Amino acid sequence: MDPRPAWPTSLGPGEILICPSILSADFACLGDDIARVEPEADWIHVDVMDGRYVPNISIGMPVVRAIRPRTRRPLDVHLMIVEPERYVDAFAAAGADLLTVHAEACLHLHRTLQQIRAHGIRAGVSLNPATPLSAVEEVLDDLDLVLLMSVNPGFGGQRFIPSIPGKIRRLREMREARDRSFLIQADGGIGLSNLAMLKSCGLDAAVMGQSIFAAPDPAQAIRDLRACVG
Repeated sequence: MDPRPAWPTSLGPGEILICPSILSADFACLGDDIARVEPEADWIHVDVMDGRYVPNISIGMPVVRAIRPRTRRPLDVHLMIVEPERYVDAFAAAGADLLTVHAEACLHLHRTLQQIRAHGIRAGVSLNPATPLSAVEEVLDDLDLVLLMSVNPGFGGQRFIPSIPGKIRRLREMREARDRSFLIQADGGIGLSNLAMLKSCGLDAAVMGQSIFAAPDPAQAIRDLRACVG
């Protein structure tokens, strides 16, 4: 099997990382659905929900472990759970390449990021729509990615929150001012109608579920999304 792609250090004006969210896949045929997006996807996004931090319950370590050998793409695991530090080690062992935790769910955020990095994998922090960027300002030097939720977390298929483009711009300005290279990712309500605009604001990586998996040909849907940015 070919090695998984290296972590991107920079993206050109017409480049964006497409991260299909398996939350919108058919769980009865999950391996097949991953294979359908594999040729075009950059990362496979895995939403882990515990029914406490968010109202929904999704999947856990056994599913991450099961899909790890089914894809060459990095597994982008988003922990929408309380006390994520209790599960970092297990998700890293299951095969996550990137673990993203919520700033709102971490009592000791810096410690949790160091715990993730100790496994030799990438560390990200997610912010809910109402959480200010100041929540990550003190840990920007320890991050590989900041995920901005563009819907309230917990369910797929929600409408994009219109204040998020401004938040992306401000985060890009923070990154430039600090001369950092972390990626800016957004999740929720993203598709052909707004992807190019979000890229122009500074978005590097887009998480999309229904825009991809609800399409008759998910691989073609990714090609169409990429074309609208380029």
